[in-house]
Amino acid sequence: MSNLKRKDAPGGHPPAKSAKQSKEANAKTDKPKADTPKKAVVSVLKDEEPLFPRGGASVLTPLEQKQIQLEAKADAAHEEEFSAGGKPEKKKKRATALKKADKKTETKTEDDSVKIESLNFKKLVKGSIVLGQITRINSLALEVALPNNLTGHVSIVAVSEQLTNRLQSDAKEDDEDDEKDDSDNGEEDVDPKSIFAVGQFVRAYVLSTVDGAATGKGKRKIDLSLRPTDANTGLTKDDAVPHCTVAAAVASVEDHGCIMDLGIEGLSGFLPNGEIDTKMNRDRLQEGAVFLCQVTSKKGSGKVAQLTLKQDKIGNVNNHPADATTINTFLPGTAVTVLVTGNGSRGLAGKIMGHVDATADLIHSGIGPYGTDVESKYKIGSKVKARIICNFPTAKSPKLGITLLPHLTSLTKKHPDGPKRSSLPLQVLPIASTVEKCTVRHVEADMGLFADVGVPGLCGFVHISRVKDGKVDALYESSGPYKVGSTHEGRVVGYNEMDGVFHLSFQKSVLEQTYIRHEDVPIGAVMTCDIEKLVINEDGVNGLVLKIAEGITGFVTERHLSDVKLQHPEKKFRQGMKIKARVLSNDLIKKRIRLTLKKTLVNSETPIITNYEDVKVGSQALGTIIKLEKSGARIQFYGELRGFLPISEMSEAYIRDPSEHFRVGQVVSIHVLDVNPEQRRLVVSCKDPGAFGLEKQTALKNLSLGDIVSAKVTQKSEDQVFVELEGSLLKAILPVSHLTDKSASKNQFALKKVSAGQTLSNLAVIDKNDSRRSVILTQKPSLVEAAKEGKLLLTFEQAKQGKVFAGFVRNITATAVFVQFAGSLNALLPKARLSAEAQAKPDFGLRKNDSIEVRVVSTIPDLNRIMVAPASAPADQDVAGKSEKAKAAPADGLAFGSITKAKITSIKETQLNVQIVDSDVQGRIDVSNVFGSWDDIADPKQPLATFHKGQVLRVKVVGVHDAKDHRFLPISHRSAHSILELTARRADFEAETPKELTLDSLKIGQTHIAFVNNFTQQYLWVNLSPSVRGRISAMEASDDLSQLNDLEANFPPGSALKVRVTSVNTENNRLDLSARSSSSKDVVTWDSIKTNMVLPGKITKVNERQILVKLSESVSGPVHLPDMADNFDEVNTTQFHKGGIVRVSVVNIDKSNKRLRLSTRPSRIMSSTLPVKDKEVTDVSQLTSGDIVRGFVKNVADKGLFVLLGGQVSALVKISNLSDRFLKEWKDQFQVDQMVKGRIISIDNATKQIEMSLKSSVVDEDYTPPVTYKDISIGQVVTGKVRKVEEFGAFILVDNSANVSGLCHRSQMAEKPVQDATKLYKEGDAVKAKVLEVDVEKRRISFGLKPTLFEDEDTDMDSDSEQGAALIDEDDSDDEMDEGALLKLIQAQANGDDDEDEDEEEDEDEGEDEEDADDDEDSEMEDAPAGAGLGGGKSAWTADPFAESGSESEGDEPSKKADKTKKRKKNEIEVDKTAELDTNGPQTSSDYERLLLGQPDSSGLWIAYMAFQMQVSELPKAREVAERAIRTINIREETEKLNVWVAYLNLEVAYGTKTTVEEVFTRACQYNDPQEIHERLASIYIQSEKLKNAEALFETMVKKFGAKAPSVWMNYAHFLHVTRSEPAKARALLPRASQQLGSAHGQTIAARFAALEFHSPNGEPERGRTMFAGLLDAWPKKGDLWNQLLDLEMGVEGSQADPTAVRDVFERRTKVRGLKPQQAEKWFRRWTAFEEKIDPKGKGKVTAKAHEWAASFKARKEADAAAAAAEDDEMEE
Repeated sequence: MSNLKRKDAPGGHPPAKSAKQSKEANAKTDKPKADTPKKAVVSVLKDEEPLFPRGGASVLTPLEQKQIQLEAKADAAHEEEFSAGGKPEKKKKRATALKKADKKTETKTEDDSVKIESLNFKKLVKGSIVLGQITRINSLALEVALPNNLTGHVSIVAVSEQLTNRLQSDAKEDDEDDEKDDSDNGEEDVDPKSIFAVGQFVRAYVLSTVDGAATGKGKRKIDLSLRPTDANTGLTKDDAVPHCTVAAAVASVEDHGCIMDLGIEGLSGFLPNGEIDTKMNRDRLQEGAVFLCQVTSKKGSGKVAQLTLKQDKIGNVNNHPADATTINTFLPGTAVTVLVTGNGSRGLAGKIMGHVDATADLIHSGIGPYGTDVESKYKIGSKVKARIICNFPTAKSPKLGITLLPHLTSLTKKHPDGPKRSSLPLQVLPIASTVEKCTVRHVEADMGLFADVGVPGLCGFVHISRVKDGKVDALYESSGPYKVGSTHEGRVVGYNEMDGVFHLSFQKSVLEQTYIRHEDVPIGAVMTCDIEKLVINEDGVNGLVLKIAEGITGFVTERHLSDVKLQHPEKKFRQGMKIKARVLSNDLIKKRIRLTLKKTLVNSETPIITNYEDVKVGSQALGTIIKLEKSGARIQFYGELRGFLPISEMSEAYIRDPSEHFRVGQVVSIHVLDVNPEQRRLVVSCKDPGAFGLEKQTALKNLSLGDIVSAKVTQKSEDQVFVELEGSLLKAILPVSHLTDKSASKNQFALKKVSAGQTLSNLAVIDKNDSRRSVILTQKPSLVEAAKEGKLLLTFEQAKQGKVFAGFVRNITATAVFVQFAGSLNALLPKARLSAEAQAKPDFGLRKNDSIEVRVVSTIPDLNRIMVAPASAPADQDVAGKSEKAKAAPADGLAFGSITKAKITSIKETQLNVQIVDSDVQGRIDVSNVFGSWDDIADPKQPLATFHKGQVLRVKVVGVHDAKDHRFLPISHRSAHSILELTARRADFEAETPKELTLDSLKIGQTHIAFVNNFTQQYLWVNLSPSVRGRISAMEASDDLSQLNDLEANFPPGSALKVRVTSVNTENNRLDLSARSSSSKDVVTWDSIKTNMVLPGKITKVNERQILVKLSESVSGPVHLPDMADNFDEVNTTQFHKGGIVRVSVVNIDKSNKRLRLSTRPSRIMSSTLPVKDKEVTDVSQLTSGDIVRGFVKNVADKGLFVLLGGQVSALVKISNLSDRFLKEWKDQFQVDQMVKGRIISIDNATKQIEMSLKSSVVDEDYTPPVTYKDISIGQVVTGKVRKVEEFGAFILVDNSANVSGLCHRSQMAEKPVQDATKLYKEGDAVKAKVLEVDVEKRRISFGLKPTLFEDEDTDMDSDSEQGAALIDEDDSDDEMDEGALLKLIQAQANGDDDEDEDEEEDEDEGEDEEDADDDEDSEMEDAPAGAGLGGGKSAWTADPFAESGSESEGDEPSKKADKTKKRKKNEIEVDKTAELDTNGPQTSSDYERLLLGQPDSSGLWIAYMAFQMQVSELPKAREVAERAIRTINIREETEKLNVWVAYLNLEVAYGTKTTVEEVFTRACQYNDPQEIHERLASIYIQSEKLKNAEALFETMVKKFGAKAPSVWMNYAHFLHVTRSEPAKARALLPRASQQLGSAHGQTIAARFAALEFHSPNGEPERGRTMFAGLLDAWPKKGDLWNQLLDLEMGVEGSQADPTAVRDVFERRTKVRGLKPQQAEKWFRRWTAFEEKIDPKGKGKVTAKAHEWAASFKARKEADAAAAAAEDDEMEE
């Protein structure tokens, strides 16, 4: 209430025009108030305010003033309108009062301009409406781009009520008895991609916003709704005027247009067909689809709004709603006319209809993207056309956001200007692409930069956080590195469709980053990664988390850490190490990347296979075993590809148990035996494919089932005999169970007689598998005899009812016996078919593999099932051994033709199960016996849907149904438990004897009703009657081609079809039918097919060169690559799959040779008006010399390439016309089916021969010719590759040249003499060289590689060094461990030394108050570790020396700066140019040796060399490198030497023994500061988790250095408290430390130990408070102790800080007698700040205490003064 009283106090200030004026007003009016006694209290409060300024002294806020003004105007208008009615005087008084208030604020509001606001995440609230553009369509959601780089998501159920109802209906129907969807409702598929289009504009309503970044659960999320009821919020029937836009959902599709749901009460919409844009796909107009439409007019007494979707209308910004009567009409998406009321550097403000505020921010006014001068272009008072993009619901008064960007005002996609205007922005500049030259166009100091990206019409924005690595406080337009006009290299990190602005980054780390997004990481790529984290579980290291790039990590599982199982992975892998890995898989949905470190996979050059479609039979690959089974092993490849390795394919030798020879995680080399992409099945083999030659392949192919062969025994085991067939030498297996027809003991006895080398004759081939190259033989006499007589059952077609065959038992179950014949053909022998005696025996008296003779009882052709019975059983025997004659039919009077009533007990897809009324007799009515005509079927997809359970039907008996064999039998076969076959057709009741439909009675051309019983990929199997079944080819299933690709969904079991008989074969019981209408085209034949016909076809074969399409049983043809698409860039045979249905056009027919040329070009099969990029070539006459064409390589011959242009037209490209460059191995550059682009240089019409050139100089208009000898000049610096190395020198091939090469003699390679050039360079090295001599006539060049040759070129190469830099970046991903760090080191030394010196000087200036004056300066370096050490004083105390890539500073004395600068300049040149001797970076020992010639004192390079040796497991060599480094580095370079010693210690701790560690440690202490070495070794022990060693070392340290170094005690205490979790031991150190350090450090060490109680997770804050209490009692005037305790109470516990404890500290210090006024002021200020955070009212309490202390201090001072005066008086007396 105090604030309110102050505002309402008389004499308050009038509203000020600005904050500055209000401050002046405060200053002026404070003094008069102080002079008035009545207002003394106010004066005191005013005097207090400067301590805690709140800014401004206005009584009313601007929003309150604005609100009062609007309310006053509204009330005044209201009174004028109803003044005749005589309203009460109260309202007049109120209006007068408001007018007075209005006058008061008049001065303020005149100058108060509307604040220009940008839409951001915080301003988006529930109820916000925004214009958006669809950028991505997923199966369950849409991604929508919003203004100002925001992105929202729309759930599929938040699109429209109609679409939600469709989804619910589909889900409900799927749940009902597995029945399929009803096609009549048009709801087979709800595919968002068929409803929406990328780039479509929508009006979205914000449902909710979740700030995941604040909660730590991820990114921010904006949930949107497109429902018209939400998107049209605020619109009423009267507000929808012509030219306003509305969100409309398709309610239904009619003949003349669509009825649209607007979500507005009393108003519906209609979209005529004539108002649909011609470019729009009309298939998108489905029920539930949502569009942003424009109202053209109203009809039907204003109840129906006529809508349009035409782009020229809805995108015309001049079509604004001029008839609008209220502001509700103006919603996002609507065009408006805006009266400009304000313009400036931040945007534009205006009024709509003179009332509604509208603002265009920095981006949407064009200032940022286009550099628009809004002050001159949009003058105040002028009118401008714009489009609304958002509203601001939280604003006090109505306010809208508008855009002036051309692509949004016209509602079109953003396109670049110039020659690329037909492309989309992301096609010109994809995300992650680099822009070499970004020119700063506009600077916003606190926001970022707008830059030109080099593409006309496109702009980029660089946020201030992405300008450079590190923090940037502000940007300046006319100064600094990022001023207007400056150019920088940038990288595209994002793009917003709405703003039309690229988001760029100038950060060096982003530019060097190989990958920006997960999508950029390719499967199979090899890369160098940093170890970010070791994943530890109870068994040790469980895997590694590797950092691939910034924000992208991958995981290496334990089995992929190495080719062999590591006993101690933690010793090999350390956090921060660089290792080479290969990507195994990339899950984009879950953002998970799997990597492998196995050298076998990482270094392999085997082709990468990632999916089943890419796999080819016979191809080689590497895979990892992930599971071992008894039958084989599961193999994992790249991506989600998995395969199976059978045990028989694991080795040429016999393997009993795979686990004895293989292990999980092992990498195996395999070749593919069989692949089925549809079933996702892959079978592989480890056997050598080369061992199985062409002769054996032919022999295996010629070997048939049932052949009688002889074989030689090669090996035998307990259950198999391995043999080799005579003649063909094929390997085969003879199972022991197939040696005889007798028992297992007889088989074992026969096995004993078999010996290796023995030849066995009279063996029959019982099974073979061509893909697995396996042959199974049998010696069973029964099977061999049957094979000799030709009676062995080989195929299903041979199984005729009643025939007897020999077989063997494959398996025995509780209900049946499975009998196997040749070729894995099986039959079922039911238990009921066995004799009663056999049924009583265990396993029916049979054993697995026993020989058995059976008789075929029945077959089911469509399922390839055979039912058999024992051959010894009588032919008429039925189940349980009882004859049919012995079974008496029940005496219920039911016979053939009997009419009765039956009740439905259940409804199946193809039949009604019924029970005879008043009886227990069961029956069935087949669906074919229900309907008499097609008109009786209400729903062809679900014919039986009209019936219900319990319904009683009138039926007639027609026979018996055999439930076991699914056969129709005559009534004479009826038994006690038979199921009756009934009919319910009316026609059958009228006839005395129902007419039975048989196969013999069918004639070709007859029509019948058929019902689907089953389906396969090739056929639909249908029933015409219970006893007649037929098949319909997939091509004959419907006239509608779209239904043929999914037979299961479109023709579910039970569905009805009208069919026509096309073929009857009574011998094989085969009936072929067609469901195509008789009016449709007849079967395609060679006589009926014509050119340009468009026909459906079935794909029978797919390969890389063509697809084979079958048009009918007799006609098929290929579609070659040039005939697949109108744009050859889109040609991809993998998009087709075997068995798919496609539409093809006949291009050419050769009837005599029965050859077809087919095409799937859209311009042929859809519309001839479609754009064609690569024209169809059918004849040579279509081409002329000079034409630029594209084609596919048909053949790579010795004289050149043959390129297929189309049909039979091919062109020859001679070797001389292949390239402008010399191609040594030109055949390696081209392969068959590769697409090439060339120019036709000659045509011979007589011979129809075409010659073409692929040279860039001939094809490309902007061709740059290669460098020749004439272009080379003396002194020029070039880049090239080493072509050949001899002892005397190296031959260098110049880059981008016409085979220009020269010699660098060994005398010009280095400053020191070089004896053998082969030791420095190898073939393929990339180098930079200087031209010393040129002889153009003799074509000779002499090069120099000495580093000193480049000293004068330093400034010139700065601008030309991009090529060299590109070489380094290009090969970064292939560098070995620590090479990336080495390159950073070289770059830092070459470019960053000046900055480092500045940092060093600053450190020296600021280091006077620090405890250690000689702290390492490398903590300022970019590559140094960020974590602080345990001691707090040594920045690199806990650093891992192997991870350090930068060297420390050379010294600390400023006096040496000049010498150091001079020396550094020389080093800079040497380092840079030496590094460029090999732009790939060091990859071999010789590379490191060459680099060390120029940098002998670089510890970073020596450490990288050590790491390189350890990568190849060369521990002795790594030690040798360390010893050399210690000897070589200059003795003055103490820091460099220290780095090497620490790395040496790291090496020994990780890989050495205790003895070697002690030895190196002792030597290191002799050459370096002993305390420093002790601390470094302790850090290494802690990182290695050797905590016992660390503790022992700490004990040694406190004994040696404890008397003079407090940091040693603190490090030890921190280690015990935090790392060891032993706080009791840590506390016991304090008495020891105090005793050894003495009183000089007593207070400091005690305070640090007390602080540790607060910081440590194992500490006790209460103990810390007690310790501080003791210190403060001893030193109450120590302000630093009070502040330290206060910081600990307030800061450490964070939000859980106890206010009582904090207030207690504040209170206690105010009672200290020695507290000075200046200290008290600061103390009370801090107290006030603390209280205000908890409760704003707390300020008053502290102020009162401050007054109280001040009064007390004043009184005490006066008392002291009085006492002193009295004492003086006494003395004077």
